[in-house]
Amino acid sequence: EYIDSYFFNKLELTRFSSSVGKFVGFTEYGVGNAEYWNNNPSYLSAMKAQKEVYCLNHVPVYYSNALTKS
Repeated sequence: EYIDSYFFNKLELTRFSSSVGKFVGFTEYGVGNAEYWNNNPSYLSAMKAQKEVYCLNHVPVYYSNALTKS
C-alpha cells in the first residue's frame, strides 16, 4: 500500500492511500486540498502509479533482506 501524508505542526491535513484511490482530508484546509487534487485526473493517476514505482519494485528487495536476517 502506498500512503502519502501531508502534515503541518504535527497535524495531518491530507492523505493519499492507494487502497482508497483518492485523497482524504482531515481538516477544513485538508478537505479543500483533497477535493482539488481529486478533481485533477492527471495528478490522481500519477499518485496511483506511485504504488508501482515505489512499492512493487522494492518489495522483493526488502522481503529477501528480511529472510536472510531471520
